[in-house]
Amino acid sequence: MSDALKHECGIALVRLLKPLEFYKEKYGTAFYGIQKMYLMMEKQHNRGQDGAGFASIKMDVEPGERYISRVRSNHAQPIQDVFKQINDRINEEMLAHPEYADDVPKLKANIPYIGELFLGHVRYGTFGKNSIESVHPFLRQSNWMHRNLILAGNFNMTNVKELFQNLVELGQHPKEMADTVTVMEKIGHFLDKEVMQLYQDCKTEGLSKREASPVIAERLDVAKILTRSSKNLDGGYAMAGLLGHGDAFVFRDPAGIRPAYYYQDDEIVVVASERPVIQTVFNVPFDKVKEVEPGSALIIKKNGDVSMKEILTPTVKKACSFERIYFSRGSDAEIYQERKKLGKLILPAVLESIDNDTDNTVFSYIPNTAETSFYGLVEAAQDFLNQRKKNYILENKEVLNADSLEKLLSVKIRTEKVAIKDAKLRTFITEDSSRDDLVAHVYDVTYGVIKPSDNLVIIDDSIVRGTTLKMSIIKMMDRLNPKRIVIVSSAPQIRFPDCYGIDMAKLEGLVAFKAALELLRERNLYHIVDEVYAKCKAQENYNDSDVVNYVTAIYEPFSAQEVSDKIAEMLSSPEIKAEVKIIFQTVEDLHIACPKNLGDWYFTGNYPTPGGNRVVNRAFMNFYEGKDARAY
Repeated sequence: MSDALKHECGIALVRLLKPLEFYKEKYGTAFYGIQKMYLMMEKQHNRGQDGAGFASIKMDVEPGERYISRVRSNHAQPIQDVFKQINDRINEEMLAHPEYADDVPKLKANIPYIGELFLGHVRYGTFGKNSIESVHPFLRQSNWMHRNLILAGNFNMTNVKELFQNLVELGQHPKEMADTVTVMEKIGHFLDKEVMQLYQDCKTEGLSKREASPVIAERLDVAKILTRSSKNLDGGYAMAGLLGHGDAFVFRDPAGIRPAYYYQDDEIVVVASERPVIQTVFNVPFDKVKEVEPGSALIIKKNGDVSMKEILTPTVKKACSFERIYFSRGSDAEIYQERKKLGKLILPAVLESIDNDTDNTVFSYIPNTAETSFYGLVEAAQDFLNQRKKNYILENKEVLNADSLEKLLSVKIRTEKVAIKDAKLRTFITEDSSRDDLVAHVYDVTYGVIKPSDNLVIIDDSIVRGTTLKMSIIKMMDRLNPKRIVIVSSAPQIRFPDCYGIDMAKLEGLVAFKAALELLRERNLYHIVDEVYAKCKAQENYNDSDVVNYVTAIYEPFSAQEVSDKIAEMLSSPEIKAEVKIIFQTVEDLHIACPKNLGDWYFTGNYPTPGGNRVVNRAFMNFYEGKDARAY
């Protein structure tokens, strides 16, 4: 994506189902779980580079022995820093006590981080500062083993204020108004209640306090706790939790907005935000990795029992389509084919923009995530060219000779890598004009491959703000002196803010919104802006379930092509010599390409939860009132 977006988070959970001695004997190390966690987190570093955290739990330890370990980092390379800290601590202990090496019980008793249950997290911060306090996993501590809660997640809640107020009404005093803290404290509240109720039951049955502890662990109903604590959640989430005695869960939102995959055999249970992470790290086939069902929790009890329990009634599945377009790694077999399909489906619009002249067109892409859709676009273009050749041969078969046939067959689709991302340049000069000149050199170009008679088609995975296109890419492409520059987005126009984890919180930052406003001004329709504001303002105190997204009216007077043409005009500077066109994927073709991920609210305004409509209206009111603030 040429416009940098911070986004998403990644979770990794590993539960070892066998004694540690089993892994020592079979794999040669009792640190098997830690090694797998490192690989799983590293394979998901694309999902977050602002911070990383790791937590482990040792099961069945004696009182007085530490059983929870946690380490977090917000350093420049947080995953490496986390595991450097872990390795340094392990090596320190092993140097002091080499006799532990072949004694698994002593390893477990004396070495931190070794255990049976692990949780890892990588993050980009979309809300709040990137302080160490914001890095997952979060820990809620207690002297009762069962009441310790470790939580990490990939989520954003639209109703943090409501969740905060719920905690206040429960008598709590939350330390901050952040979605992770409020969710953790709510789960923690009902965890406390459940543990205390089970303790009373054990007491009634005549069990001593010490005898009650393992009984509580056995009887603890994790699904019941999650059901009671999740009633008012509004957002997209995949959250993972560990309880101090060894239970674990991964819980997904009812619309399946945020992804979560799992694999289970007789040795391990493993969960990650992306399927190929599990496939690669554990060498398992595609069809063995399953999705955590929307609205359900994968629950792993201390005794190793694994179940999928419905927590909230699933709604229409609206899995985030940006996962397929951009966020998830393209090494997933389905995602790879879907991205190629996105490129193939947009070819007809590309052909129209270049007057079907593939002979005088060079196809390329913006590094690096658009490469797969580029392959799909080029394959479709090659099919078009082959059909053209076939038709010509059939129409001229009587006059074709060896020379003319060879000349015809030599015509190929021209592809070049013309955009090369340079080393990241530091904008150390604060003067605006100087900063703009620096931004213009983020990409370099390959000279000598474009003729003045050529069209240059560049495919990107999406266009959000358009800043890099305007300040860098189009200017750099124009230096190659093409006749026409066609920028192709494999995603539709991003018209609305996201509120479920992607850093697109403000309407005024979206180039499609800016283009629609400009069209309203030009056509004397700007009164629509005032009308939309009045309607949004009138709903300000409505319940979320009653709120309507009126911001869609901003786009209604115009076709998608009119908005695209205005975007092209806005992103072209006066000094650009080439004609500039911008093409976007249609929502209909997006759904054809990505049939399992139909979440499209940032394109259509069809939010999958009631809180989304409140957020988009609030974002519009912030724009109208000139407030530089987030809408949630």
